[in-house]
Amino acid sequence: MATGDNFYQDVDLTWGDYRAKILDGGKSLSLTLDKTSGSGFRSKREYLFGRIDMELKLVSGETLLALLLLIMYLSSEGPYHDEIDFEFLGNSSGEPYIVHTNVYTQGKGNREQQFYLWFDPTKKFHTYSIVWNPQRIIFLVDNIPIREYNNEEAIGVPFPSKQPMRVYSSLWDADQWATRGGLVKTNWSNAPSQPIIGISMPMPVFRHLVHLLIAVPR
Repeated sequence: MATGDNFYQDVDLTWGDYRAKILDGGKSLSLTLDKTSGSGFRSKREYLFGRIDMELKLVSGETLLALLLLIMYLSSEGPYHDEIDFEFLGNSSGEPYIVHTNVYTQGKGNREQQFYLWFDPTKKFHTYSIVWNPQRIIFLVDNIPIREYNNEEAIGVPFPSKQPMRVYSSLWDADQWATRGGLVKTNWSNAPSQPIIGISMPMPVFRHLVHLLIAVPR
């Protein structure tokens, strides 16, 4: 649940300087990327369990060939933090796009799984979702489950069930490793003179993004 009437009340712009902007008096937010830096934001409030959805259309063409776009993730703070990641990896021209998922518990990840998308995510908007409850974590694309991470704490497998997390979204260039292990680099020669718009959403979309999450009292 979003608590304020606009992005100024609901999120903090965490990095990227002018590349992260709250616009229209707080009704919309955009993240941009250029050769120097990306940008990002996080929710002001923390949440424990729920569902987040983000509608997104990727930038098409060769410009962002090796970009890693971190669509959304949940994370707590500290050296033993929990985190749930939903990312896009860059692709070589003509190759399927790869979705990268990961779950951190008590500061440790190494639970990555990757999936090829069955469509071109640059053609139209699609919905990417994380369902997080005490029983499992489900990653979905257009409401189709692509991965489940079940709670197996009963047999000693850690599960993120105790630390409230904030909602994050960021846009950044990770061509050192994101596309074919770093062999393919971002092609900036075709980049426009202005920063590339990566994520833009009106306030009602952000409200939908977090409306099922349970706010943890501070």
